[in-house]
Amino acid sequence: MKLNINGRIFTDNTNELENDSLFVVSKQNEKFKDIAINGGFELVHSSELKYYLNMSSIKIIGITGTNGKTTTAAAIYSILLDLGYKVALQGTRGFFINGVQEEEYSLTTPVQLGNFINIQKAILKKCDFFVMEVSSHAIEQNRIEGLDFALKIHTNITRDHLDYHNTIEEYISVKNSFLSDESLKLINIDDKVVKFNPKNAYTYSLDKFSSFKVDAYSFNKGMHVMFNYNKTPYTFSSMMMGIFNIYNLMASVAAVSLVTNKNLEEICKALENFGGVSGRMEIISVDPLVIVDFAHTPDGMDEVLKSFPQKDIICVFGAGGNRDREKRPLMGKVAARYSKHIIVTSDNPRFEDPDLIVNDIVAGIPENISFEVEVNRKEAIKKAILLAKNENSVVLILGKGDEATQIIYDQKLPFSDKEEVLKLLEFRKN
Repeated sequence: MKLNINGRIFTDNTNELENDSLFVVSKQNEKFKDIAINGGFELVHSSELKYYLNMSSIKIIGITGTNGKTTTAAAIYSILLDLGYKVALQGTRGFFINGVQEEEYSLTTPVQLGNFINIQKAILKKCDFFVMEVSSHAIEQNRIEGLDFALKIHTNITRDHLDYHNTIEEYISVKNSFLSDESLKLINIDDKVVKFNPKNAYTYSLDKFSSFKVDAYSFNKGMHVMFNYNKTPYTFSSMMMGIFNIYNLMASVAAVSLVTNKNLEEICKALENFGGVSGRMEIISVDPLVIVDFAHTPDGMDEVLKSFPQKDIICVFGAGGNRDREKRPLMGKVAARYSKHIIVTSDNPRFEDPDLIVNDIVAGIPENISFEVEVNRKEAIKKAILLAKNENSVVLILGKGDEATQIIYDQKLPFSDKEEVLKLLEFRKN
């Protein structure tokens, strides 16, 4: 990976060193620095890259949290663009500048040099803002080292990535460490485990007292929200669904308010143009009602499922292989709490036996709950749609969102929940 600044090449790979290149040292490659030293190359620590790249013209907004990062980041990006700013967006779904996708899916947060390469591209295109998702892996591995954030946003902390962080306590601690400095922050104060430095911190909530407090909301052909800031009431509307999306959109409105001089009425108006993110509570069909969502943790599933209290839920989901095994029965338990019928299937089994993953999930489903196992995800989706026979039914296909592959062993095989639904419905029409 190379970064060119005024003709000088910065690289984090010793194999790419040539002429007067500079070797960028980070937590990931520190063990190779002697190769660069012995070759006579100059070293630059990743924390110092900001001194070589003039970043005074761009404001970096970082969003962390277990759930909601992608939607919140995309909403901020959309609002800022509609308000006339030039904006870059970096995250799980790729890298975008001013409405154009520059790169496909990538790590949620690239390595240090990757961040600076994308920031440089944004600066060259005159961007005012660089909006980025910040994963727990990136925080723990110092991948965001050297970045000065104009605003840090916290969405929530629930169970995830325990295959990497080992314990929930370690995961929570890593997430909270992002919020420990004195930079401008926006915190979901309803989160029971969040800890943050109160200096320069604003908060948002549905329940607790906060800077941006949601006072009332309703769901009728979308959502309608009334909130209060500085004792003044404001409203926004959206076609999106789910209480968790009230949090996401409240965070995005508040964030734009904090980093611009635009008034809240104008920001709320611009929000109405944001239609959501592909694969996040995405309505694929209205008749029957079929929704695809990325929820792949017990808490994420809970947020989606409880959004349909008056519906007969047919829930299709699985759990990823070679990942946190302890969450699987918890996912089964959550699905059972809300669903009329459950179909347990595969979701990126990787190197694990899909049947054993399914058994782990089923262990959390009480015996009196209607469920079945269909390891073939295509067949599972087909069965769910066939079961949606009345107007009160909703099919929720969870776990993969807008992923375009199914990972089996080390192969990524083409598979899209959305495409499968559309093909099945088209076949049924004919």
